[in-house]
Amino acid sequence: MGQKGSCPIHWSPSLATDLYELTMAAGYFVNERREKATFELFVRDLPAQRSWLVAAGLRQAVDYLSALRFSADDVAHLKTLPPFQRIPDAFFDFLSSFRFTGDLWAIPEGTVVFAGEPLIRITAPIIEAQIVETFLLATVNHQTLVATKAARIVEAAADRGVVEFGSRRAHGPEAGLMAARAAVIGGCIGTSNVEAGRQFGITVYGTAAHSWIMTFESELEAFRAYHRVFPGSTTLLLDTFDPVEAARLATRIGPSLKGVRLDSGDLAGQARRVRAILDEAGMSETRIMLSGDLNEFRIASLVESRVPVDLFGVGNELVNSPDAPALSGVYKLCALEMPSGTRPVFKLSEGKQTRPYAKQVWRRRDGHGAFVEDRVTREGEPAGSPEWEPLLNRVMRSGRLDGPMPDLSSAGRRRSSQLDCLPARYKRMEGAAAYPVRFSAQLSANR
Repeated sequence: MGQKGSCPIHWSPSLATDLYELTMAAGYFVNERREKATFELFVRDLPAQRSWLVAAGLRQAVDYLSALRFSADDVAHLKTLPPFQRIPDAFFDFLSSFRFTGDLWAIPEGTVVFAGEPLIRITAPIIEAQIVETFLLATVNHQTLVATKAARIVEAAADRGVVEFGSRRAHGPEAGLMAARAAVIGGCIGTSNVEAGRQFGITVYGTAAHSWIMTFESELEAFRAYHRVFPGSTTLLLDTFDPVEAARLATRIGPSLKGVRLDSGDLAGQARRVRAILDEAGMSETRIMLSGDLNEFRIASLVESRVPVDLFGVGNELVNSPDAPALSGVYKLCALEMPSGTRPVFKLSEGKQTRPYAKQVWRRRDGHGAFVEDRVTREGEPAGSPEWEPLLNRVMRSGRLDGPMPDLSSAGRRRSSQLDCLPARYKRMEGAAAYPVRFSAQLSANR
């Protein structure tokens, strides 16, 4: 345990939650509420200029549910908190042996999804289902946000590669790590984050900073020194002083130079001049990477202008999505299993209404495989004709995996295939049409 005020590297997932999850758990325990509950995680509304989302974060949700435990230290700390002073010891004994024993249904990572559609459905004893809310929301909201932003950027880049460069701008090291993972689901070809490369098998990319250049007496000396150490992978940063003059110096390295990067100023004009200099020197295979506060709109403009660029490096705009920095993801109770049968649960509060019952999401395609519409129904309710495809699959049964989970590359391929099947009118950067999502009458709060 670190000193008070310190920031521990190791933290407890069981306590990294909102207090009310645990006070409600204690309340359920004391009141002998043991019935099964169904909660659903969905995004209430799409952010501005978003007409679709890319689901992400399921792998970490499963890992969390599989490993969730309350250590002796966790329980001892809870006992010191004022709200728990009158809670019986039996509750803390319950936490000491806590395991998630419920079922998890989810839409696979990489799937294109829309507002109101359950991304995750949990059915478990109510205490278990309640305790996991904060972690699930934090994980799925963040990774879905980043995967969606990455997919928009990758779509704008057309056939140019996009590398995630955002760790230093992320909201903490763990956020940078998970953003790198989500960015790959969204279509990025790699990351600058070495730990993300190790944990998730992602290709890592890197150049050198301006500080490297400035520690040498001359730019050429800095270029040669770096290339001498990394002859097969050097990408030189050209904009420390004069990018065009730096490009001329880079030609002294010769055709073995893998790439150059431009990070500031008139990227379009500089890229054209640098490409001409490299080509004239017989270095047509040396790639140009552009970076520096890029987003999907700037990238689309560069691509439309036929700027000679092979790779884009995107940082802050990718990992933080400044134009839409948060999703309105919520986790809501929709059904309770009572001795008398299933009891539907819903909210009627203005602007935050919910629909009762456990649900399934169905998707219909046309004869060419393009998405036509989605339908959300009560679980067990037929969608209609056979061409409707169910999107929610059971991932965990009674607290255990119900089968192998797709790997990260499979999620990326799914995202690519899904966006290929989404008609262009729904994918416009601005002013996209609203994709039709219809809800079954059986989900009405009046039933």
